[in-house]
Amino acid sequence: MSVYWNSRTKALSPYVPGEQPKDRKFIKLNTNENPYPPSPKVIEAIQKAVNDSLRLYPDPECTVFREAVAARYGVWPEQVFAGNGSDEILAFAFGAFFESSGKGKPKPILFPDITYSFYPVYARFWDIPYRTIPLNDDFSIKIADYKTSSGGVVFPNPNAPTGMALSLGDVLSLTEYLHKNNNIFILDEAYTGFGADLTITHIKDHPNLLCVHTLSKSGSLAGLRAGFAVGSVELIEGLRRVRDSFNSYTLDRLTLAGAAAALSDVAYYNEINRRVLKTRDRVMEALRKMGFMVLPSSANFIFIKAPEVQGMPCINGSEIFSALREKGILVRHFNKERISDFLRVSMGTDDDMDIFLDACNSIVADHYRK
Repeated sequence: MSVYWNSRTKALSPYVPGEQPKDRKFIKLNTNENPYPPSPKVIEAIQKAVNDSLRLYPDPECTVFREAVAARYGVWPEQVFAGNGSDEILAFAFGAFFESSGKGKPKPILFPDITYSFYPVYARFWDIPYRTIPLNDDFSIKIADYKTSSGGVVFPNPNAPTGMALSLGDVLSLTEYLHKNNNIFILDEAYTGFGADLTITHIKDHPNLLCVHTLSKSGSLAGLRAGFAVGSVELIEGLRRVRDSFNSYTLDRLTLAGAAAALSDVAYYNEINRRVLKTRDRVMEALRKMGFMVLPSSANFIFIKAPEVQGMPCINGSEIFSALREKGILVRHFNKERISDFLRVSMGTDDDMDIFLDACNSIVADHYRK
């Protein structure tokens, strides 16, 4: 703590991202990056953008990128907001649409007790009251639990870190309920492209629905930092008002060129993400045969728990996390209530996942021989 920090800074508990190692080479299955490179068209577009125009500010309207989103999903450019990754957009959305405690006694916003751990960080930063809704025993989201008095709802579909997705019908049912109560529904669709229903095409009928996307996962562009939101024109204007109170130039020229190119190459991304899905399903089956508990997944990651053998307790999450790390494999462990024995495992290449499976088999065998 510094004497120069204000009370807001002292009270913050920042989000902790997945480890990005620099000391040795690891198989990285901990940050949900796509194992395949971006489209060659992305590289070509960025290379073309490297010219003397870099001395000029980028387009604050992000026109080329927003038009590419609009063309891809059949919406108007005015219904698209572009940001520096979906995390920035979510931060703006919390500030734009959820009421802070200083404004009377606002109703708390709702999100699951097991979900993206940035949500409580945003809420505390903006001083927004919130209430977490427990997942079902099988780790699914129960839509009926969110049909109650609130200041709005936010969660991912598929949920993270579980990877479990809701049906389109459930999502729209909740959207309609919230609309009747003048509440917004922020749907974090970071992992669409791997099996979950897409909701963007329904925003025209649901003015309170904001769909937030990133190109970090299905777009293979985690290093480029580009995201977008699609919603009604009034929601997009709310995001713009918050953004322009911080920085109008959130995306640089190279990012705008690369992001637009990525959105236009549908065939390339459909193919690489089909490969991710095929790998995911194979790995899930192999782990289940070893006795692991593996939750259903509609994402580019899986959520797993080590097996119990002959009544012996399973290997705890921190133990198997450490054992994998010693073998040069990084996964994600959340030392939190209800999920401390689970690991989130991103999908790598088939070769990466074969090494991971061999390591899991070895760790489990060694543990139960003790």
